[in-house]
Amino acid sequence: MQLYGSTLSPFVRKTQAVLLEKGLTAELKQVMPGGADPDFRALSPLGKIPAFRDGDFGISDSSAIIAYLEAKHPEPNLIPAAPAARAQVVWFEEFADSALSGCVGKVFRNRVVMPKFMGRPGNLEEADTCEAEEMPRYFAYLEGVLPASGYLVEDRLTLADLAVASPFVNFAHAGVTVDAGAYPKLAGFLERILGRPSFAGTIAAEKAMLGG
Repeated sequence: MQLYGSTLSPFVRKTQAVLLEKGLTAELKQVMPGGADPDFRALSPLGKIPAFRDGDFGISDSSAIIAYLEAKHPEPNLIPAAPAARAQVVWFEEFADSALSGCVGKVFRNRVVMPKFMGRPGNLEEADTCEAEEMPRYFAYLEGVLPASGYLVEDRLTLADLAVASPFVNFAHAGVTVDAGAYPKLAGFLERILGRPSFAGTIAAEKAMLGG
């Protein structure tokens, strides 16, 4: 199997975590969004990451890749079969992929990608506004819905946990921390999920790449 992209993307990191939680490995082919590599563009006509190949089958989009992996490698189960729980997992993944990752784009792009990789200053006002106005709403929402178990759905690890935790790595790379005093359940959740082997090695490699 091959996974195309960079784990600095929360979508690629999430997909990598699913692979590792299932005991699978995929060769990571470093590709940036919009990359011209012909194999990548054949899999991802929109030029978005991640893209994925397993033998003769290939597809792009993290949610589509994970749906394939869950169907082909159902254990351990990360997407519940029960209708209500499955719907919750779909919702939390969507929340992470749209709301959280949209905010991450404003913060991580302007504070990290633009100065470090593009060699020019980012729009710090956009990043600061996102941190001041958007993040508190999202953090408060997650603090309010996290159960006592510390897992978002079915009191066990599911895709919901992996999807929601992944964008917070980018927040951390950009200097954003979750205040454990204001959001104790969220801070504990992130420490537990991002400390799992499916994330920990990837995060360490990213920090080394960024000079952290």
